[in-house]
Amino acid sequence: MGDLLANKTILVMGVANRRSIAWGCAQVMQEQGANLIYTYQNERLKKGLLKLTGDEASLLECDVADDNSIAQAFSEIKTRYGKIDGIVHAIAYAPKAELEGEITNATRDGFQTALDVSAYSLIAVSKVAMELELLNDPASLVTLTYMGSTRAIPNYNTMGIAKAALESSVRYLARDLGKFGVRVNAISAGAIKTLAVTGIKGHSDLLEISKQRTVDQEAVTIREVGGTCAFLMSDLATGVVGDVIYVDKGVHLI
Repeated sequence: MGDLLANKTILVMGVANRRSIAWGCAQVMQEQGANLIYTYQNERLKKGLLKLTGDEASLLECDVADDNSIAQAFSEIKTRYGKIDGIVHAIAYAPKAELEGEITNATRDGFQTALDVSAYSLIAVSKVAMELELLNDPASLVTLTYMGSTRAIPNYNTMGIAKAALESSVRYLARDLGKFGVRVNAISAGAIKTLAVTGIKGHSDLLEISKQRTVDQEAVTIREVGGTCAFLMSDLATGVVGDVIYVDKGVHLI
C-alpha cells in the first residue's frame, strides 16, 4: 500500500470486467490510498462490477448517452461524498459492424453512436461535473485512447476517428477547465485483450503484432496503465495538462 492518493476520492467510469483497463487503474489507485466510486451503465454490468468491488454502496448507475442520467448520478455522488478529486473516463463504444472492413462501410448511425459515446461523453461528464461544482481544486480527469487515433489501424475504422475526436476534446477541455484547477489528460494504452478489443475483427492479429512491437516483446498490462493513471490523479502531476501519454511499451515508436 502507498499513500500517493491518500484522502482522495475518485470516480471510475467504465469497468466492464476484471480485464478492463479501468479495473487496472482502479486497483492501483486503491493501493495508493484512493477512495473509489464506480458507475455502471445497466443492471447486467452492475452484477459483474459488484463481484469485483464487493461494495454495492460505492456503485451508481450512469448512462453517459443520457444527460439526465449523468446529472442524476453526479448529484447523488455530491450528496454522498461532497466534492471529489478526479474522474477516470474509460468509456467507448461502436457497433460491431463499424469495426471491420473499410471505413467506407461506416454508417451514419454507427458513426454518430461511436462519436457520442466515445468522445462527446467526456465533454458531457465534464460539463455536469463543473455545473455541480463536483470537483476539488486541484482535480484530475483522465480518459483512455489508442493510437488508432493517429494511424489507420486495420478494422479500427470509426473508433479511430472517435478516438481522434476524444483526444481533441481533451485539449479543449484542458484549456477551459484549467482555470478551475482541473487538469485533463489522456492515456494512450497499448493493445490489451479487453472486452472492447475483442469486438474488433482480427483482434488476435492486432494483439500479436502489438506484442511483437513492444520493446521487450511482452504486452503491456492493465496494471501498467493503472500506474500512469494513479500518477495523473496525484498531485505530482499538476503540471501535466492536455497531454496524451503513451503506455504501450514503445509500440507507437515503430
